[in-house]
Amino acid sequence: MASFTDPLETPTGGLFARHALRDWRDVPRRIQRRNLAAAAVSLPLVALAFARFGASGRFVFVGVFISVLCVLSAIDIAERRLPNRIVLPAFAVVLCGQVVLFPDRALEWAAAALGAAVVLALPLLVNRAGIGIGDVKLALLLGAALGSAVLSALVVASFAAAAYAIVLLARDGRAARGAAMPLGPFLAVGAIVALFM
Repeated sequence: MASFTDPLETPTGGLFARHALRDWRDVPRRIQRRNLAAAAVSLPLVALAFARFGASGRFVFVGVFISVLCVLSAIDIAERRLPNRIVLPAFAVVLCGQVVLFPDRALEWAAAALGAAVVLALPLLVNRAGIGIGDVKLALLLGAALGSAVLSALVVASFAAAAYAIVLLARDGRAARGAAMPLGPFLAVGAIVALFM
């Protein structure tokens, strides 16, 4: 006869729960807050994606993509960096997933990824401090995920970043001119807007 006890009440389940709780306590509070913030933003967006795409392969892809963008945005805000260990595997998974789901558009995904990365790399030719290489790699991910819609994402991101910069200038004056501003969250906003357009 099958047993339907709660796995956390079993000795093994209880052991797992205690280890998970201890591991969570060992994570620094700033990282806990960052992860909770990313989850709080991504969950409603994933729910919107489900409403838009239904229970489909496209929804799974979009849900994972949104979650990755939220995590990367939280890291960029907190640490001013976009880790390769997240961006590059996400790019590979997204590009492969797109080719599997839409093989007839494989060239579009690859071209959009390279094109978006090149567009974001251009400012590096003028001022190496103007943009981070992590933002260029994130653009690669956005192109693979959005295809030709990456243009809309980059436009929205540019306007959002410019609006934020104006607010900083109005608030802080000359001191804001030298301030570093994370671009990752604005690229994420642009990508999410492009996904739902």
